[in-house]
Amino acid sequence: MRTGVSFNYRCGSLVAAFLLLLSCTRSVEEIPLLPPPTHPLSRALIGYGVVSASYTHVMELPDQGGISLGYLRRGSVVPVLERRYVNNQGKAELWVLVEGNYRGWLKDDAILIYDNEARAKTAAESMTQ
Repeated sequence: MRTGVSFNYRCGSLVAAFLLLLSCTRSVEEIPLLPPPTHPLSRALIGYGVVSASYTHVMELPDQGGISLGYLRRGSVVPVLERRYVNNQGKAELWVLVEGNYRGWLKDDAILIYDNEARAKTAAESMTQ
């Protein structure tokens, strides 16, 4: 009788371990949750941006396929109002809302952000020389 109890206990343990391993497998790819780059309680202006690309289009919406409102050249200094992650075919892209001659969106990799206008202007001068 002792062997029967021990056998049932071992079988039950093996079944439980097997079910535990099955429950740990990922069947659906998870997309990580990214915090907002602009804190909701932040001030009205994040800082000042300097365009680092030769030129970049200012888009109406944070999307490459949208309407271009105009363009900015390297060294242009603009106020930065917001940063936002946008899902583009499963990949998160960071966009920046600027206000200058045009109020629109730039990709984050086309602009360098500084905490005040004086630093941004100094950086812009060094880019254009």
